[in-house]
Amino acid sequence: MPYCTIIMRQNTGFMFLAFFCLSLITNQIMADTVADSLPKIKNKQVDLEEVVVTSRRKDENVTNPTMGMEKMSITEIRSLPAMMGEVDILKSLQLLPGVQSISETSTGFSVRGGSPDQNLIVLDNTTIYNPIHQMGFFSAFNNDVISGIELYKGNFPFRHGGRLSSLLEVNTIDNAPEKVQGTGGIGLISSRLMVEGSLGEKTSWVAAARRTYADLFLVFASNEDLKDATLYFYDLNGKFSHRFSSKDKIDFSIYNGLDNMGVNIGSFKYGNTAASLTWNHVFSEKHFGKFSGHFSDYIYRLGSNLESMKVDWRSGIRDMTVRADFRLLLNDMWKISYGASVIHHNFNQGKIDIGGMFQNDTIITMPQSKALEYGVYLSNEQKLLEKWSLQYGLRFSAFQNIGSAHNIYTSCEPGIGAVYKLTDESSVKANYSHNVQYMQLASNSASSSPLDIWFSANSEIKPQQANLFSTGYFHNFERDKYEMSVELYYKDLKNIIDFREHSDLLMNPHLEEEIRTGTGKAYGVELMFRKNTGRLTGFANYTLSRSERTIPEVNNGKTYLAPFDKTHAINIVVNYNFSKKLNFSAVWVFATGTPTTYPTGRFGVGDEYFPIYSGRNEYRKPNYDRLDLSLNYIPNPNSKKWLHGEWNFSIYNAYNRKNPWTIYLEQNKDTGIPYAEMMYLFGIVPSITYNFKF
Repeated sequence: MPYCTIIMRQNTGFMFLAFFCLSLITNQIMADTVADSLPKIKNKQVDLEEVVVTSRRKDENVTNPTMGMEKMSITEIRSLPAMMGEVDILKSLQLLPGVQSISETSTGFSVRGGSPDQNLIVLDNTTIYNPIHQMGFFSAFNNDVISGIELYKGNFPFRHGGRLSSLLEVNTIDNAPEKVQGTGGIGLISSRLMVEGSLGEKTSWVAAARRTYADLFLVFASNEDLKDATLYFYDLNGKFSHRFSSKDKIDFSIYNGLDNMGVNIGSFKYGNTAASLTWNHVFSEKHFGKFSGHFSDYIYRLGSNLESMKVDWRSGIRDMTVRADFRLLLNDMWKISYGASVIHHNFNQGKIDIGGMFQNDTIITMPQSKALEYGVYLSNEQKLLEKWSLQYGLRFSAFQNIGSAHNIYTSCEPGIGAVYKLTDESSVKANYSHNVQYMQLASNSASSSPLDIWFSANSEIKPQQANLFSTGYFHNFERDKYEMSVELYYKDLKNIIDFREHSDLLMNPHLEEEIRTGTGKAYGVELMFRKNTGRLTGFANYTLSRSERTIPEVNNGKTYLAPFDKTHAINIVVNYNFSKKLNFSAVWVFATGTPTTYPTGRFGVGDEYFPIYSGRNEYRKPNYDRLDLSLNYIPNPNSKKWLHGEWNFSIYNAYNRKNPWTIYLEQNKDTGIPYAEMMYLFGIVPSITYNFKF
């Protein structure tokens, strides 16, 4: 047992934030509805069966050769219980098998034991480096402008690369409504509005904004230092589409988001800007092309306003990308995809301006590093026989450091997937992929922080590599009403990075001296059951997994658990439609506690005592579990009025479970005996929100 006791304490600062977030508006949940049509034939009433239009085939989970792919429509996401009034895309992902949260309420996630920086997140094909708000409570994705998401847990489409664990594609809506319409909401601390429309028959547009203003309520705080504090974030989305002809269309998308937090002694800001311009061209009825340019800029800024010392620290990463992607559909034997991309990376690891009453103005600038990342790919989807289908391809990638640190790495990244249909409703699959990652985060904590530093491979740091093997059995029942799957995976990792004990990562010009590299492995089994139709829908899944690292200069060379290892994870999601007016949903989650390091003894020097720690990650935090409930009420579902509204009542953590957010050490001043304090963020959190659509 660790040489300490655990005392539970609630983080009152975060509870204060939660109090003001109770009224945060959830994103629009209502989907477009069409009045029921009742055609009459010979004076007899005929009721037509419901027609459901989906973005994928009902049996896609059985027929698609790609494994580890998960899709969620915005309708599915909006049906989940809201956390403080906000249904969030990234939190929804954490309910899928093999996907785990990295901390309580955080939108950061780990896929099959990987770290958050091993996930590639793209919004309309543009990289978003830190898609979180308010230190992880909310994501940067406004549900009002999102059409859906696709998550690939290792077996990426060949058009994307550069990460080991997952690819998350987030796509904005692409509608062309006949008249101006929109969704939105107004709350005590947040407001949002999305408006879309058309300019003629060939042009459509979308504009959306979301903003919190919790700092307006800080004037009522008992702490004088908080009364003038700043605490808000905003998101702005825009999209413009124009179709020149039946063969040519352009799309321009832009996103800007910023978090601003500060008190009178200092401030903290961070945010993303992303933009893309895409030209879609039809060469023929079988040949399609997409040409695009992308801009991504992630910045963070930390400042101190003390008279004795004023500090302004700025850092970030900026990308410029051009790419071309093609699709050639010859026949069932040849469905070819090919293309190329070039990314220019600019890593700004830090610049500090220091001044003040007792300090001469000083500027400390870390040397910026730049690099080019290339990718060329060719793949084919092939139906060999009635029961056999293959998907295979090769991606060639290269990474080139620019400047004095000139260096180049090249890699071949093959992949293959096969599916064999046992029956019309069942199949077995097998996949293999090789992925390479040329950039990563330097972080002193297990959870994502806006202050984490992105850095690239160079002559001293080799690219990380992963070989992923997976196989599974997939079965649908009763005309795809039910789905069941079992997936097994094994991931072999090379050149995995970690950092030496007590490493110095911020503003360190010799970061490579803090890095240690080695090998790793992750393996597990994922079970999923889903009900797709009827009044009662939902899913349940279970994941059994293990993720390990072996690095010669860490933990005395002994194998240790990765920070995001969770042996058991269970997610249960239930939705029940009582009527057109009333809908109920519930989510229950359970996960094994994450690995941690505890003191196992102590030694004294004079009157002071110092802890002796266990090996790295030898112990675990307490297990995590939580129940969320939600009730949606639509007063007039068939109303012909121009404005439609609904109420959402949600309870986060319904049975008031005190889950650990962080555990830190204290020492008894009298006895010198160390003890651990567990900090939790939330008990039970109710919320009520109103959403509207016009």
